[in-house]
Amino acid sequence: MDILRIGDKVISQKKIERTLDRIFELRAAGLSQAETAKRLGLDRSFISRLEGIGEIRKGRRIAVIGFPIKNKKEIETVLNKQGVDFCLLFTEKERWDFINQNGLVIFNYVMELITRLKEYDLVVVLGSNYRIDLVSTVLGQEVVGVEIGKSPIEEDIYISPEKISRLIKSLKEEKVDEKSY
Repeated sequence: MDILRIGDKVISQKKIERTLDRIFELRAAGLSQAETAKRLGLDRSFISRLEGIGEIRKGRRIAVIGFPIKNKKEIETVLNKQGVDFCLLFTEKERWDFINQNGLVIFNYVMELITRLKEYDLVVVLGSNYRIDLVSTVLGQEVVGVEIGKSPIEEDIYISPEKISRLIKSLKEEKVDEKSY
């Protein structure tokens, strides 16, 4: 629903979304917080706080999970060179081999994996739109999604090593616009 009533106020969620999009467009185009605030009739401190909500800082411990990855070994090599702390990638065949195990084994592994991923400051997910949303919801923490296709993906997908290298490098440096990857 686009319109909400909060007390005696009527709020348009779409207007808020358009304003946020415009703020980020102007900031990404190089305008300062003060210039952006003036142009949109907002307080500079609001823009600063807004950016703080979505900020990804360097020095975080990073985990990467993904499937189904065609060039798994190549991506693992890139991630290792970039100093990624944890990496779990599957090809489509490996994913099905995993799924065909005993249910208790799968359950225990998934629970262990969730616990382990919660130890990382940032989790990068290479997968379908559905899997990215699922991981974000289950972990309840910051997730950077790299959508490699719409769910269900039933074949291995080639991932650009350069793209992943740039993403990890930017995540380690300072901030990254999650939607740019």
